[in-house]
Order: sequence, then structure tokens, then C-alpha cells
Amino acid sequence: MPSTPPTTASYRWSRRRIIASGGAIAAVGGLADWLRFSQAEAAQPEAADERPRMKGRAPALFIGHGSPMNALNESKFTAALRQWGRDLGLPRAILMVSAHWLTEREIRVSVADKPETIHDFGGFPPELYAMRYPAPGAASDARAAAMKLAPRAVVLDEKYGLDHGAWTVLKYLYPAANVPVFQLSIDITRPAAFHHALGRAIAPLRDAGVLVIGSGNVVHNLRATMRGAADSAEGLTPWAAEFDTRVRLAVDAGDTAALLAYEKLSAGALTAVPFPDHYFPMLYALGAAQAGEKARHVYAGFQSGTLSMRCMQWG
Repeated sequence: MPSTPPTTASYRWSRRRIIASGGAIAAVGGLADWLRFSQAEAAQPEAADERPRMKGRAPALFIGHGSPMNALNESKFTAALRQWGRDLGLPRAILMVSAHWLTEREIRVSVADKPETIHDFGGFPPELYAMRYPAPGAASDARAAAMKLAPRAVVLDEKYGLDHGAWTVLKYLYPAANVPVFQLSIDITRPAAFHHALGRAIAPLRDAGVLVIGSGNVVHNLRATMRGAADSAEGLTPWAAEFDTRVRLAVDAGDTAALLAYEKLSAGALTAVPFPDHYFPMLYALGAAQAGEKARHVYAGFQSGTLSMRCMQWG
């Protein structure tokens, strides 16, 4: 990898390319070295889930999901997700805003009764494509979310399932796949403030026991990742480490304006976020946070040198 990042222009990927691929552009390298589980072990959910039900208002979460290979790899990150799920307890339903469901000039909400597991990536091992996350849908909650977003028009989508931004993290949070899940698309043509406003609009669903989750990455530039780099506490390039730190400080200070103007958050902001698909999910969780709820940083670290896996909880 070069010691200094290439020009920002070289990272500006076509929206059409992102959307046509379902929002997933896979960087593949050394995958055989990453496999640690057999197909049967990776695909088998826990037989039962006896953790208690959530009481009161459900939290809002942001999860850095990283590579689909995290669904096969045990690591500090996946261990943190497992424990996080145990600590949270079982919500009534989950509203997932994933970086991998992008739409243009429209908002969609999934109302499938039995959402399929979407393998929206290419070039990965067969074990990953064999995995399924058979959670039920949550059509009634999805329709309630659509009503909360009024007067904005929302399309009810009966076909969209669970993309890898959803199921690769839910398999650790709720391995029994026993919590109903629905997804809300990201209209990628809209600015940051629009997505934050949608998060505020869906916030009341939390009082009905719906866990709001944004799934993306604070720093996400696949062309700058370092293949084979071990997980690290900090980014291996100044621009990645600085942007992640600036986001943390702005979140802790409650500086929403700075987070919405993310392009100005650091000198290397447009290298850390060359395309906002993975950054915008955080704004939904941030918008769903209630006054006085301080963020808790459940996990912080980097994979592949420059991919921030930061995870946060409000409430």
C-alpha cells in the first residue's frame, strides 16, 4: 500500500455501481487463511434462547459490520457482539438500516413474512453462501415505521430479505434467529441531514420495544484496506485513525452538526468516507437517540488496517 492515500477523486465510486451490486463491493484476499469454522458450525444457530425480554424503551445501536467474513471468523469483535446480545436481552422486533440496501429517490421498508438471507457479495468461500439466518419478518412493525415517516412516501417491499449488513451481525447478537426483523432502505441521493431526520421520525418505535440498528462502518474505504493486517486498536493510517477519533469525540460531545458535516470532520474525511453508504446508518441510530441518552462505545478497533469496527449504543 502507498504511504499516502491517492487523491480523493480516485475513491469516488459510482452510485449506480454501488446500487447495482446491492450496495456490496467485496475486497477479497487471503480468504482461505480466515476460515476457522466448518460449514456446519458456522451455519447452525443456537437451539434455544432463554435470555430475558427487554423491558421499557429499546436502545438504538450502531454496528460496524466490516467484511462478510466476520460471519465465519471468531474474533474479539464477534465475541463482543455475542456478549452485547446477551446484555441487551430480546427486543420485540428489530428495525435494521443497512449500508447494503440503497435506493434512489425513494424509501422502502421490507414487509416479507419470511425474509430470505441475501448473499450480496462475490468471490467468497462456499461456507459463507451456505449460511442462513431464518429470522421471521415484522410486517406490522414495518408498516408502523412507514407511518412514522409520513408525509414522506414509503414503498412497502414484499421481496427484500436480510442483506449481509444485517444477518452477519444478527447471527451473533441473536444466534437463535428468533427476533422478527425488517429493514429500511437508504435513499442514497439524500444528504446527511435527511437520514438523521428519518432516525428522529422512527425513534418512537423504541418505546414499543423495537430495537433500532444502523449497520455500516464509521471509516469504510475498501480500496485502501490492507490485506492480511491483524485486528488493531487503532487505524494503521493517520487519516483512518483521525476520522474515527473525530467521530467518537463528536458523538460524546453531542455535536450532531459536526457529524452531519462529516466531510469537514477531519483533513482526510473524504478518504475515510469516499462514499457515504456505510456512514449514513450511524445517523439513523443517532437520530433515534433520545435527549439525555449518552452513547456507550461497546466496541472500538480496526480490521484490515483501515476499516473502523466501532459499535455504539444509546439508551
